[in-house]
Amino acid sequence: MDKRQRQAAILSIISENEVETQQELQIRLKQAGFRVTQATVSRDMRELKITKGMSENGINCYFSEAMGKTPEYNSLFAQAALSLDYAMNTVVIKCRSGLANAACAVLDEQKFGFVVGTIAGDDTIFVLTRSENHAVQLISQLKKMMKNN
Repeated sequence: MDKRQRQAAILSIISENEVETQQELQIRLKQAGFRVTQATVSRDMRELKITKGMSENGINCYFSEAMGKTPEYNSLFAQAALSLDYAMNTVVIKCRSGLANAACAVLDEQKFGFVVGTIAGDDTIFVLTRSENHAVQLISQLKKMMKNN
């Protein structure tokens, strides 16, 4: 079986099941007749832009935007975030108490290329961007995430 068939099987498996780990995906692929290593599964997932997110059942599992099925990132972020501000190249996100880490995980999963790093406390997230212009861009994108709830 070729790479295209294997990747189609991966998309099918994650769209029909709440797969939580690469190991679980590897087992399901083997059950479907694909002999794969963990490295192959990881590479395929990267190529397919598969990410983790919270399912409707509250399970942290894999999703693919290619399948038109996206995690509840915007909803989780929108529920957690209260306000956005920036100073120079640092964005400050005020969150509901205890939710900053979850909101920060959502940001980290987005893989914004201009984000250097994030730090989350209990109710505040600091995001370091490469420039002030990038901070403005990030705030714009985060506002969209908050509105799409």
